[in-house]
Amino acid sequence: MSALWTHEALVQATGGRPLGQPVAAITGISIDTRTLQPGDAFFAIQGERFDGHDFATAAMAAGASVLVVSEGKLPALGRLGVPKVVVPDVQKAMEDLGRAARLRSRAKIVAVTGSVGKTSTKNMMRQAFSACGSVHAADRSFNNHWGVPLTLARMPADCDFAIFEIGMNHPDEIRPLVKMVRPHIAVVTLVAAAHLGFFKSVEEIARAKGEIFEGVVKGGAALVNRDDKRWKTLSALAEEAGVKTIAGFGENARADIRLMHAECGAQSSTFAVKIDGEETEVRLGAPGRHMVQNALATLGAVHLAQADVRKAAMALGSFGAEAGRGARHRLKVDGGTFTLIDESFNANPASMEAAFDLLKRADLGDGGRRIAILGDMAELGSHAEKLHAGLADLVTGAGTDCVYLAGREMKALAAALPQGLPVEYREATDDLRDLVVKAVKPGDAVMIKSSKSIGFNRLVDAFINTYPGAATGD
Repeated sequence: MSALWTHEALVQATGGRPLGQPVAAITGISIDTRTLQPGDAFFAIQGERFDGHDFATAAMAAGASVLVVSEGKLPALGRLGVPKVVVPDVQKAMEDLGRAARLRSRAKIVAVTGSVGKTSTKNMMRQAFSACGSVHAADRSFNNHWGVPLTLARMPADCDFAIFEIGMNHPDEIRPLVKMVRPHIAVVTLVAAAHLGFFKSVEEIARAKGEIFEGVVKGGAALVNRDDKRWKTLSALAEEAGVKTIAGFGENARADIRLMHAECGAQSSTFAVKIDGEETEVRLGAPGRHMVQNALATLGAVHLAQADVRKAAMALGSFGAEAGRGARHRLKVDGGTFTLIDESFNANPASMEAAFDLLKRADLGDGGRRIAILGDMAELGSHAEKLHAGLADLVTGAGTDCVYLAGREMKALAAALPQGLPVEYREATDDLRDLVVKAVKPGDAVMIKSSKSIGFNRLVDAFINTYPGAATGD
């Protein structure tokens, strides 16, 4: 494996004090001994629930080439026979290494934020740009104060494109991160009522998302959802940040990346997009109108990066939804099969609407039912009761046949659903598990949706562990 960093470059970037024999090459950056690969430099960052220094021995055993540790922790780690770089603050050292990675890079850099669709869009961009050159992007949703600098520090010096996801649930979180990333293109997927417990209004959320424009390099561009009600707010914020090129994507007649038509099926979608007067037909390997919107943002970023839109569009045909974000499982049950739609990673009113659209469009077998298994939407604060109760229209509009609910906030939805619709409510996720697993029948479509903190991924695992996967053609 080629070197990501030389020992000398890492020491210089972090301003650290080297101890021990310098290593020949550093092939990766790690903060987690469970995924550390031999040759990685291990940064012993201190989190809210852990201290990386407690895992220094495990990092050495896993093959770490060098340990980046805090001066204050050195006495206890001196006995470890592995090279070290000693710094005052490990988190800052990783941020400094990320800045050094950005400084040496000649890649076109894209930064993505939004209330919904960040990770799916980032992953879609990685696939699309891969048809045009080498791409760097995090495998997971590394979008916070440690995930962004870690992704930067892992960026190869010679990649052609790099995609960064930037998240937030408070004001002033995006600002310092985007100033590290310094993107050529800043994308806002959509502003919606996510994390509303920390803001007075969706308008305030839009302003916090707009911080992403403050890091755009001179001559760079902003790419904003033209169908978003906060389009004017976001475009004004981009202008205030000094961004000269502001492009919009969506169905709106004034969109620069304009959706001309779309056909959304149960398994995939096809659509046409017009950019600079040229129309391109696209097949997207993931279903859902929201995924089409993400694809418009993706192709808009490709266009603004002056890469090949047609090659990128062709690459989207093999893009599939991922675990927790719409992944589908066809599972065997006595007498046939059923479809499981995994939307267990995150939930807010906008993403709930998208998930119910998937359920509505799902193919049913003979006698099959549409089953919704829903958990709390987190971080909605004083708006929680109203927004949970408001999901009732989505439930009925999707033709849902029965509903299973868990979480304290879902009591509001249970009370709002019409009489006659079969509803089961349990306060705890695990109390729902046996009930839902035993409820499925051949031909059913089951959609599981909640915020990650509710732990509905355990329900997904329960289905997968109970019922075997169905082969194509079954």
